[in-house]
Amino acid sequence: MNWPVPDRVFREEFYRIQRLPPYVFAEVNTLKAELRGDGADIIDFGFGNPDRPTPPHIIDKLVEAVRKPGVTGYSASRGIRGLREACARYYDRRFDVALDPETEIIATIGSKEGFANLAQAITAPGDVIFAPDPSYPLHAYGFIIAGAVIQGIPAITAEEYLQGVKEALAKAEKPPLAIVICFPSNPTGHTCDLAFLEEIVAIAKANDIIILSDLAYSEIYFTDPPHSIFEVPGARDILAVETTSLSKTYSMAGWRMGFAVGHERLIAALTRVKSYLDYGAFTPIQVAACAALDGPQEPVAEARATYKARRDVMVESFARAGWEVPSPDASMFAWVPLPDAYKEMGSLKFSKYLMRNASVAVSPGNGFGENGEGYVRIALVENEQRIRQAARNIKQMIKRDTEGA
Repeated sequence: MNWPVPDRVFREEFYRIQRLPPYVFAEVNTLKAELRGDGADIIDFGFGNPDRPTPPHIIDKLVEAVRKPGVTGYSASRGIRGLREACARYYDRRFDVALDPETEIIATIGSKEGFANLAQAITAPGDVIFAPDPSYPLHAYGFIIAGAVIQGIPAITAEEYLQGVKEALAKAEKPPLAIVICFPSNPTGHTCDLAFLEEIVAIAKANDIIILSDLAYSEIYFTDPPHSIFEVPGARDILAVETTSLSKTYSMAGWRMGFAVGHERLIAALTRVKSYLDYGAFTPIQVAACAALDGPQEPVAEARATYKARRDVMVESFARAGWEVPSPDASMFAWVPLPDAYKEMGSLKFSKYLMRNASVAVSPGNGFGENGEGYVRIALVENEQRIRQAARNIKQMIKRDTEGA
């Protein structure tokens, strides 16, 4: 039977879909699939998917746990008690911050899910959110989907972002509901110091603003270790929450395991929303995550050394190819201005041109916000040999285009 459908259903785009811009990464991914389908060997720096294996002791714990009776049913939406306690031990060990596993920690299905559901929990239609630009797309679009209005603040560096927040506050009729911070930054790889966090906390306290800190790259750093916002005296007195992830730290991206920690009111709100939406991660994954947090940390140091070595090879080899790559302080990404000869192309067009003419895939910077135009993000997810090959390909491309050779 054919049911009659009002023309309006076909004519109008769904409300929340209307609020989302075209996904520029999809164009790059489509081209990558086409070229690979034609046999091209694409050196892929586009997607931040760790290529290192998950440490064996974590896998062993997963296998051990999954063989036990009673573990394949529904789990706990907020995470099993042992995992929340393991997260508390991590914060105590790493940041000298004491958290209550019952009221200040919730396990999430990756930090992305936690951040998105927190946006749903706290946002009313029309609420204004200050978010860094450029930044990880979810920082803006998680709130846009929830009905908020995003005010993007230029954020190539922490200093620029802090100044922009102050200027925006001075011009605003009323303070925003929340300020998003993300250092180490995806995509720029920049970090912030404790003084930055102290000023952000002071601003939040003076203006009754929620702080949402994304600390997904807390363990991928090449200078001083990044800070948690809860190291700042007084941060526990404001509405603040911090999301973290095991994805990059332990090469567990596909396992989807993260945390939100912070003020009990925000954790309670996220817990309530999640209770309607999921039953938590698979219990054996949560047990294995305990092994990651409490077990040997040498694999974390090894991963950090691997990314640093790749960063250094990229900076050196790309410079010789004619493309200067600023050296990131942290994360698994480099944030790179377009080469001078290609600046007029813009980020998306250059990313596609680079793939066609040098077999190198990167992420167009404008996918991370308006202020990302003129940049690309390069993920350190290929080995050193492949990085050097990419540099040779790029050198040949630049030489052809500038010398006609």
